[in-house]
Parts: sequence; structure tokens; C-alpha cells
Amino acid sequence: MSDQPQPENDQTAPQPTRDAEKPSIEAQDPPELTGDLLTAAEELFGDRIDLAVRFVEHLSSTGIEWGLLGPREVPRLWERHVLNCAVVGDLLPEGALVADVGSGAGLPGLALALARPDCQFILIEPLERRVAWLDMVVDDLELDNVDVVRARSEQVVGNVVVDIVTARAVSALKTLVPLTLPLLQGSGQLLAIKGRSAAEEVKSAAKVLKKHKGSTPIIETVGEDLLAEPTTVVRVRVGSSR
Repeated sequence: MSDQPQPENDQTAPQPTRDAEKPSIEAQDPPELTGDLLTAAEELFGDRIDLAVRFVEHLSSTGIEWGLLGPREVPRLWERHVLNCAVVGDLLPEGALVADVGSGAGLPGLALALARPDCQFILIEPLERRVAWLDMVVDDLELDNVDVVRARSEQVVGNVVVDIVTARAVSALKTLVPLTLPLLQGSGQLLAIKGRSAAEEVKSAAKVLKKHKGSTPIIETVGEDLLAEPTTVVRVRVGSSR
């Protein structure tokens, strides 16, 4: 499993007909955006930085109240979550259609959509409460490059065909591959945000990668020039990907 401290997005679990009641957890003040973090945010989000700030405000308030994130994550929302995801935008081809599987609190999907307005994003999430929250945030930020789909990834294969699939804290790579590569329909890339377990996960996924015609994974580091802790991405290509 990834060691990124993210909310659980279990794509293999049965889809409930109704979510449990929202936990009663108080909203918190968003962390300040100053210094090196402000510099990184300005570089990544450009003239959409105000929208990124509002996204972090949602994460620290409604995201906590709705149980999408734990309150302990609030102080490091910028460096550990939002910026950590946004730097992956450097790996997206221009104008790409991207599916974010198990989108949860919009990480990485919404962070990438803010950083790369030229790309179109489909956020795939099976849980009703999380979908409602994503819809609310997308509407509030008036993002015209994001669609939210309530489903498990395997339910939309054939209906959703994309250039890129992203995922963060969904499952180990050997489980993630069958959930994501079919969305590429034979051509494209999986960008899986991982932590220190990346090399071990790649080794364990060898057989399933071969079965699904994925290339030998490449472990890349992005954001080294912007973040104190850069992001590790496992890139898997399929076919003649862009």
C-alpha cells in the first residue's frame, strides 16, 4: 500500500446504496500559504491560485466535516497533499483527457485540474458522500474541465476512454493495474502517486502488468525544484501512448 496519508478509497469494496451518516467533526482554519509554499503554489497554479486556496479551504472545513480527511492532515494540506499532487501535472500531455480513479477528496484529480486547465478530468468515485462533496466543490470553484462520475472504475470501462489514469492511495500497484489500465483501451499511461513502497510494489505487480500489457514501470520523482519532499510517481505505459 502507498504510505501517503490519504483517506481510504477502496475500489474493490462493494458499492453501498447509501453512505453512513457524516461524522460530527468540526471544521478547522486552513493552513497559511507563505514562503516557499506560496512560491510553489504560484508556479503550479498561476492565475488560478485563488481557486487553489479555496480548494484548501474546502478541504480544511467541509472536507473535515464530511469525513473525507482526518483533522491531523490540515496543517500539511499544502505541502503533503495539494502541492504534492499538483506537481504531477508536469507529466500530463497537453490537452489530455484524464481519469482520476478513487478520487476521494479530489486528490490528485482536483489539484491537477486546477494546475492544468488545458486538460479535461473525469473524477471516478464510488462513494455517495464523496461524490456529493466533489460536485459541491467543482460547482463552487466553477471548474469547467471536471466531470464527476459515481462508479467503480470497472463499471465505466468501455464508456470512459482516456489518455491518462491517475490514482493516489487507492491500492497497491498489483491491485491498481486491473482497475485502471482497461480505461486506456490499449493506449495511454497510468500515473500512480506512491511513497517509499514504490519499488516493492513494482516488483510485486510484474505478472499482472504483463497480463494487462503494461510496460515495465518507471519510477519518477517530480517537484524536486519546488517541494522539500518531492512526489514519487510510478508511470506505466500501454501501447503507443502519448
